[in-house]
Amino acid sequence: MIGGARQPREDGPPPVPPSHQGCAIRPVRVHLPAQRGELRDRHEDGHHLHHLLWRLGPGVRVCSSAVLGGGIGPRAWILNAQVPGGYPRLDPDRHLAEIAASEGLTGPGAGLMTAADVAAYTTGHDGGVTATVTTGLGVRGWAAVPESATRTPHRPGTVNIVLTLPAALSDAALVNAVATATEAKVQALLDAGLDCSGTPTDAVCVAAPEPGPDGGEPFAGPRSTWGARIARAVHTAVLAGARPAGDLS
Repeated sequence: MIGGARQPREDGPPPVPPSHQGCAIRPVRVHLPAQRGELRDRHEDGHHLHHLLWRLGPGVRVCSSAVLGGGIGPRAWILNAQVPGGYPRLDPDRHLAEIAASEGLTGPGAGLMTAADVAAYTTGHDGGVTATVTTGLGVRGWAAVPESATRTPHRPGTVNIVLTLPAALSDAALVNAVATATEAKVQALLDAGLDCSGTPTDAVCVAAPEPGPDGGEPFAGPRSTWGARIARAVHTAVLAGARPAGDLS
């Protein structure tokens, strides 16, 4: 299945008292295609919110721009958490760690945050690569703007891209994969009829097996085998998520 939004179940226990220290979480019985991920929901400060969770296990490393656990290294999990618009906290990394702890997650992980509706995630698949995208385009624009425009505070919106693939990548190829995913994202936004390159807070995570003695695949540019698959999967997922915004433009 390529693309498409999933809606959360509305049954389950009533809201619990809000708390930042102990997030009330229950599972929604939705599984990501070709993933070991879960769509979960929780109640915080009177808000009904969702997050996506990948339990990666051992032997996987991640290259990401995540606010929690960014960089390149072994990661046991990835979390993409929805927060309310006008997000008031100044410690997103600690907030993500609290959600992870409430899920019983241990070890190093990567945490992303967005004000987009996480339950409306979209996916793209190509040759073993899966791209899962949450699309919030309320605060979109071009990457290169006059200096004065960069001083404006930005509300959380965010296009978050999580990529999983079965092939080990070298360090350089992991970085190249992030660049390829970003190029494909921009292509999809333009194909959706949007006059932008993204939002000021977009993030990317690439998860792949740790390389063996051979060092892993050396390339992940858009004309390499795995880079081409990454580009097509990301384009499919971002286009599906961005089309509603393009229709309103």
